[in-house]
Amino acid sequence: MVRAAFASVLGAVLMAALSLHAPGHRLCSGFLPENNLRIDVGSFEDKGITEAQFNRVLDVVEKIYKPVVAAKGATLVVERKWDDGTVNAYAQQQGGKWMISMFGGLARHSAVTQDGFALVACHEMSHHLGGAPKSSGWFGGWATIEGQADYGANLKCLRRVFAEVSAKSFTRPVGDDPVAVVACEQAFSSSKDRAICLRGAMAGKSVSALFKALSSDPKDAEFNTPDPAVVTEMDESHPATQCRLDTYLQGSICAKPLSSEVSDKDVFAGTCNRKTGQVSGLRPLCWYKPPKDEPAAQSVPAVMAGASKILKGQDSALSTLAGEDLWKGL
Repeated sequence: MVRAAFASVLGAVLMAALSLHAPGHRLCSGFLPENNLRIDVGSFEDKGITEAQFNRVLDVVEKIYKPVVAAKGATLVVERKWDDGTVNAYAQQQGGKWMISMFGGLARHSAVTQDGFALVACHEMSHHLGGAPKSSGWFGGWATIEGQADYGANLKCLRRVFAEVSAKSFTRPVGDDPVAVVACEQAFSSSKDRAICLRGAMAGKSVSALFKALSSDPKDAEFNTPDPAVVTEMDESHPATQCRLDTYLQGSICAKPLSSEVSDKDVFAGTCNRKTGQVSGLRPLCWYKPPKDEPAAQSVPAVMAGASKILKGQDSALSTLAGEDLWKGL
């Protein structure tokens, strides 16, 4: 009897696993590495955004991307799992449905503002629409890899979200990081573009606190301490906390217009890269391995070299932006 019950349970598990790999059902990894953290409604840890704020963010994302996905022959499904304490978010494709699953547990984390939650939703949308590089593993090649989904969230999606009138009331981190202020001022000439750039960068800063908590990093990620790591091959997994913050900043300061579309095959299309002449807004080398036909890295992004005059005489932490060794990872 026990053996029969075990066989029944095992069979159910196997069927569920097979269904994930069945034709038409293609699952993507979460915004965060898998974790056991839960934040239930009304719990002590419930310190993030409210259900109404959660829905307002997803209303904007859905409004923007339903027609975009429809134009590609699919249907966007935004699963709003407010009552679920899971601290994560997911993207998947199932038949003609392109889905993002957004959980209240993540939204309730104390580090999450509406701007930060918008970034999470944009990361998941970028698994569908973020372009190359694509995953090479069991996801079947449909999904944009994690680092590119981070980059695409700020490069394309958040710019569309923050341009919406209803997004003006979104909650955001208190106080703008002066490093991000300078970076956005150097990258854009219009006040509107600078404001959107800064909101994107600061949204990244807010969720980096969540990454730190889950990974037990010993120190905060900061804009003026970029990850010095240089990968020898494309990293498809979740980058380290500092590397992800670097990616959000670079996606924010890339001045390629929204009309410049990304491509599922061409890593250069719609992005800032050395092959097409950009020296700022580049994908960090802590996860991105440039193709052989992209010129070698320059030590100091021009946007930061140009910022040195503005930074002169200011806080010493800001003046380190002009240091060549600091930017070798970019």
